Amino acid sequence: MAIRILYFAGLRERLGQAAEELILPVAIDTVGKLRAHLAARGANWDALDAGKNVRAAVNQRMAGAETAVGEGDEVAFFPPVTGG
Repeated sequence: MAIRILYFAGLRERLGQAAEELILPVAIDTVGKLRAHLAARGANWDALDAGKNVRAAVNQRMAGAETAVGEGDEVAFFPPVTGG
């Protein structure tokens, strides 16, 4: 399954990239599983660990850990933001 992943703000800086195309194993079918898969890369990727305060969106809609991820989806990860 091919998806596009976008990284914003501090995540982009920490990971050293703004986006990537990724072919996922069949078992990776939710945002939570995707985060765990990416965090398993080690080093700075631990920023995506489940316990970290990171927001996600699938196809520009806010998403939780159980939100499904499918072929051709765009998944974005970003730190929480505040207004002011």
